[in-house]
Amino acid sequence: MTAMKQLRGSAAIAGVATYGCGESPGHTDMELLAEAARRAVADAGLAMKDIDGLCTASASATMWAMPVVEYLGLRPTYIDSTMLGGSSFIAHLLPAMQALASGQCNAVLVCYGSAQRTATFGRREVVASRRYLDPQPYETPYEPMQPLSAYALAASRHMHEFGTTRRDLAEVAVAARAWARLNPEAFMRDPLSIDDVLGARMVCDPLTVRDSCLVTDGAGAFVLVRADRARDLPREPVHVLGTGTAVWNRQISSMHDLTTTAARDSGRAAFAMAGLAPTDIDVVQLYDAFTINVLLFLEDLGFCAKGEGGAFVRGGAIAPGGRLPVNTNGGGLSCVHPGMYGIFALIEAVRQLRGEGGDRQVAGARTALAHGNGGTLSSQATAVLGLAQTL
Repeated sequence: MTAMKQLRGSAAIAGVATYGCGESPGHTDMELLAEAARRAVADAGLAMKDIDGLCTASASATMWAMPVVEYLGLRPTYIDSTMLGGSSFIAHLLPAMQALASGQCNAVLVCYGSAQRTATFGRREVVASRRYLDPQPYETPYEPMQPLSAYALAASRHMHEFGTTRRDLAEVAVAARAWARLNPEAFMRDPLSIDDVLGARMVCDPLTVRDSCLVTDGAGAFVLVRADRARDLPREPVHVLGTGTAVWNRQISSMHDLTTTAARDSGRAAFAMAGLAPTDIDVVQLYDAFTINVLLFLEDLGFCAKGEGGAFVRGGAIAPGGRLPVNTNGGGLSCVHPGMYGIFALIEAVRQLRGEGGDRQVAGARTALAHGNGGTLSSQATAVLGLAQTL
């Protein structure tokens, strides 16, 4: 951990961008990614020729980094295409920081794009191809409605073990929508009540369609540089204070405890590297593929005790005006979810720290946590970010 602490604050996010969030008919995954990448590089005050490191991943391609390099015209000296699902882009942080610290590269572009909502290659074909590329021997033969079935299983267990209610889950969706209504980029901005969530179409008991993430197009990108270089760039640097990644299982059926995720380890590592605790965090961005995710991650990351997630979110506690701002862009439930959401959680954390949240801005935010989840509660990656005064 001493070596990890030496990396604390050594790298900073200098530019971020999103593009095509919602519906972008006629665009391919690559076209969406490329535009977000160009905008993030420009936001950092750099040119594409300055980028010599690349981190990217895709659920629909096993060697995705190579066509991205080709399409963007890069000649990177550092490449990471590790694929851990939606946590990938937060998991990319630590090896990218190590590459920057060693001098292997000077500016790392992390990018993702997906046209899964409007692509002519339908979602059913995508699901079928993923089962072929990522077979799960104890689950796939029974054709569960993944990932929905897995998260419904975790939600049911949490309800059984801790008395969590469907109303508690609905609180998460309603809070996300309240934030989304303040975000012009959010895909769903209509009013949403607890009763609306409870009365919505049941898709996999106990989860309704409003407990479930969106299916959208969208792309996101950010640029990571060494801290000393970031000070000379136009945007206020957002430093990576701590980060951690953990994987305990691939299949939901292989989890030792359906109510405890590897976020317990990724969060512990991130906080230890940062030298901070959950009470030090001003704004939180959690991968909310389903409403149960938020309860599990609030518990596993230490914002409340195990089993108390439902009570923690009651009464609008994570909504605008609540005690802990969570998913201030609207999250995957109401803002954007193009297959893998983790990069958007990180981007929103950066925007909040740079004071760019507009009507949803959390006043005085100096620290933020962004957490990514991949697979069916399979991979977890956590980042603790802060402004210069937190170093």
